[in-house]
Amino acid sequence: MKMSARAKRMSRNHKRGTTKLSLVSLMDIFTILVFFLMLNASDVQVLQRDDSVELPKSTVKTPAKETLLLMINANNIMLQGKPIAKTADLYEQQDYIILALKEELFYQASRTVRAPVDASDPNAQEDPGLSITIMGDKSVPYKILKKIMQTSAEAGYTNIALAVENQLEVSSDDDPTDAEAEVGVEGDGS
Repeated sequence: MKMSARAKRMSRNHKRGTTKLSLVSLMDIFTILVFFLMLNASDVQVLQRDDSVELPKSTVKTPAKETLLLMINANNIMLQGKPIAKTADLYEQQDYIILALKEELFYQASRTVRAPVDASDPNAQEDPGLSITIMGDKSVPYKILKKIMQTSAEAGYTNIALAVENQLEVSSDDDPTDAEAEVGVEGDGS
């Protein structure tokens, strides 16, 4: 029996054992995936969490911005993860300025590049100052937070935000402890 040209070609390709894989559709999928990840990566603000800091609850809608992070727990005050002072020492301190924190904030401010305000633009607003996010444990008393905020303002960090734990869509029927939570900021520095 005589084989057709198509049958001969198929048997030849079958003997070779090579198959062609079309990568065009896979490249399309990966391109879409890359764009999706790039667009959605900016929607999430992740602050460095420490188990020793339990944030107060809030229902704020404003997302956190990338700023300098000052963390206060029952034992330490840390700026960008670097221990600055002991919280216990601040209870006895009468002065509202924490010198070690002020020095470190001045150092951080000297490393920050600030955009100049265009004087010819009538809509240009005055520089609101440097931004800082304070992540304080809910057990830290307000007098300690007041000293930290005063020190921050003295060092030029006048745009102060307080990190809180957001409770999303908490209704009166829901238990607030069961609600989903994410880190946000409260306050606009005013």
